Amino acid sequence: MRTTVTIDPDVEQILRQAMQQTGQGFKTVLNEAVRKGLAGTVVEKDEAPFVVRAKDMGLAPGIDLNRINQSIDELEVEGYLEVTRQLVERRDQAGR
Repeated sequence: MRTTVTIDPDVEQILRQAMQQTGQGFKTVLNEAVRKGLAGTVVEKDEAPFVVRAKDMGLAPGIDLNRINQSIDELEVEGYLEVTRQLVERRDQAGR
């Protein structure tokens, strides 16, 4: 494929250094750099893409999933208050 790209000055310097060190041409050095840089980032055609399989959470009608964290917070507060109530009762019973 033939295309035009704009290369940043620092990248150009690296490419030119690689050309001098390897004795290879610009095209070869650039293609190798792109291959190495993109290796492992492109999904191979043989790999099936990851698919999320959604499942019904079995929530009762009327539960707003956007406010689920608020419900969790409320349950934590209720639990904290219950534990605190029990501790106060024990303290009061021990003080008698």
